[in-house]
Amino acid sequence: MNILYTAIATASGREGRAATNDGRLAVTLAHPVELGGSGQGTNPEQLFATGYAACFASAMQNVGRRMKLDVSDASVTAEVGLGGIGEGRFGLEVTLRVELPDELQGEAGQRLVEATHQVCPYSNATRGNIAVNLVIE
Repeated sequence: MNILYTAIATASGREGRAATNDGRLAVTLAHPVELGGSGQGTNPEQLFATGYAACFASAMQNVGRRMKLDVSDASVTAEVGLGGIGEGRFGLEVTLRVELPDELQGEAGQRLVEATHQVCPYSNATRGNIAVNLVIE
């Protein structure tokens, strides 16, 4: 692979601090209330959801241009679920809710979203590792 960009971040765990090496992102981390934490910070699942939603939306803009479709009014919401997958093991599940304008509902929208799922770096990284559900709204 020809690396075009490398993001670098350091974290001390689910409770503490995480920051990028350039200082542009620095967050306090905390367990969510649903997992017995204070909820007084961001958690890794929120960061993953934010990154996946942004990456998928950007990939969709690129795919839309190639398909000559206007996706300027589209948006992506990522839901990242954390759950047990065995004793002492945890896994993720993702639902991507893709909101498309009326003119892209139906077959054209389905083709767009499926093509985007093939080129999005997050989709490629998760394929075969975690369940990713695509929902067109």
